[in-house]
Amino acid sequence: MKEKQSTVDHRTAAGLCADCVHARRLESARGSVFILCKLSHTDPRFPKYPGLPVLSCEGFEKKH
Repeated sequence: MKEKQSTVDHRTAAGLCADCVHARRLESARGSVFILCKLSHTDPRFPKYPGLPVLSCEGFEKKH
């Protein structure tokens, strides 16, 4: 059950990024977790590592 709780916590902490096709979850060697916005590679309006939780985003596209 701890793993399920961890997933719920991650989704809450990430906001929209948790369900976005443009977000990539990265974990450092020390265990820190970051969300990389892949839109930042082609559009300067999107930060590479957005402040979380993201509550609104023009680039949000829900994962299918």
